[in-house]
Amino acid sequence: MQLRRLLPLLALGLLASCGRLIPVGTSPPPVAVAASASQLGVIALSASVLEGLDHANASAALGAFRTSCSVAERREDVSGLTTPADWAAPCDAAAAWPEARAREFFATQFTPVRVGEGTAFATGYFEPQITGSRNRRSASDVPIYGVPRDLERCWRDGTPESEREGRAPLSRRLPDGRCVPHFTRAEIEAGALDGSAPVLGYASDAVEFFFLQIQGSGRVRTPEGAIIRIGYAGQNGHSYTGIGAVMRERGLLGDGPGQYAGSMQGIMQYLRENPRDGADLMRMNESWVFFRELTGEGPIGSIGVPVRGRSSVAVDPRFVPYGAPVLLDLDRQVANGLWVAQDTGGAIRGPNRFDTFWGAGTEAREIAGGMSGRGQAVVLLPRAAANRLAR
Repeated sequence: MQLRRLLPLLALGLLASCGRLIPVGTSPPPVAVAASASQLGVIALSASVLEGLDHANASAALGAFRTSCSVAERREDVSGLTTPADWAAPCDAAAAWPEARAREFFATQFTPVRVGEGTAFATGYFEPQITGSRNRRSASDVPIYGVPRDLERCWRDGTPESEREGRAPLSRRLPDGRCVPHFTRAEIEAGALDGSAPVLGYASDAVEFFFLQIQGSGRVRTPEGAIIRIGYAGQNGHSYTGIGAVMRERGLLGDGPGQYAGSMQGIMQYLRENPRDGADLMRMNESWVFFRELTGEGPIGSIGVPVRGRSSVAVDPRFVPYGAPVLLDLDRQVANGLWVAQDTGGAIRGPNRFDTFWGAGTEAREIAGGMSGRGQAVVLLPRAAANRLAR
């Protein structure tokens, strides 16, 4: 899911722990985007950090973990901390493990470790529900586009050969074969995609749809009560700009007179009360998300399995293996407990950066919109992986 965060930072809270160093790669350098978990090193912790697990939380995490096993057992772990074979034992055990002993499962099948310093920052996301329809009912309705037919990865004209490394950028192929940047948000709003991209439906509220794009998936409820579930299918290749940061720089967010709360709710309030300036502000985020219609359980995370409210968390896979349980202890108590790494996002960067998923509905929206927690993170690695790293 492609998301992300417009929310302020809160005070730092630390969870004291002790453990022994597992010498993975070099000694931990300062946290850098280019580093990997194996370069940062990990510290094995005492299993006592799991003693306070809530049964309901552990049971939900066990259910989420089971859905990730098919991915963890076959997919390369880019963090370098695990191999597919490491997941065989906990996944085999999970298949028949009784729910009543869920806490024991995590205590016996995993080794708690701290990646880097373990100092965590967590935000939240949810599955928004907006109003809309299959057919346009108003001139102000916003098209929900599928992937345009001319969207592809190609090197744009004028890009020197020396810069053509890695994957080519998402771009637009012209009829004459030239490759150019795809349309921006402002151009798409002006109708640039008319006739060149499928339309899955129409959103009744431009502000609600803007935030649904940031979340990366959601539900569209029609006047007849039908639900159209949509999920991320692609993006126009333009960089994401968090309008919350722009608003803060302009002095629009804060606790002072005339300022708006620094949360999703506060930002939405400003956009509605200042429609013209709000529209210009939203267009500063040139990124546009394209969708596909989903069927089945829940929105789909980046590893292709449904994410579950209060159990799934988005991580940076260079530091946290997909499928790994993560124990959070934050200054936001509602987010404390076990989560399973099943998603990622454009703003989720670093060894201890997390985005907690809260499901759908009003409560999920309120919690996710105000979630900004700091504290400690513990990653649970299969024992085979931890034992190998310790050698």
